[in-house]
Amino acid sequence: MGREIEHRFLVRHRALPRRLPAGDRIVQGFLSFEPVVRVRLRRPLKGGATRAWLTIKGGGLRVRAEYEYGIPLADARRMLKLCGDAVIEKVRICHGPWEIDRFLGRHRGLWVAELEMPNERARLPDPLPEWIGREVTEDPRYTNSNLARARKWPPSRGFLE
Repeated sequence: MGREIEHRFLVRHRALPRRLPAGDRIVQGFLSFEPVVRVRLRRPLKGGATRAWLTIKGGGLRVRAEYEYGIPLADARRMLKLCGDAVIEKVRICHGPWEIDRFLGRHRGLWVAELEMPNERARLPDPLPEWIGREVTEDPRYTNSNLARARKWPPSRGFLE
């Protein structure tokens, strides 16, 4: 069984290093929320081919089942249309072991960093980078699937604090 073990943090984007890779533009739509079934298109900003995946995720926030499969781009584009408004857009920047997401569209202004862990007992780096803000791993408002469902941005007071 595939598993995802990760921690999520808000990002103090003004404290990020000035020279980061350009990243990839990601558009992902949600076909289902229980279980999460998403389709993702990922295109490098510095040129390169767009690639597509279908991902199924089980319940949970820090640890959960995850299955991901590469799919034909044409199929992914058609599936994305089935998602309606349940779509998010972001730029993903890989910086060492961190994946930093700068959200676009209706989520503009939100920055989230994820750190994949090798197992449940693995410890976070100490110290964390200065640009890492509050941990939001256990806050379901920050899952991509819940962000895709959020009609109002930010959905509640204190969301970005």
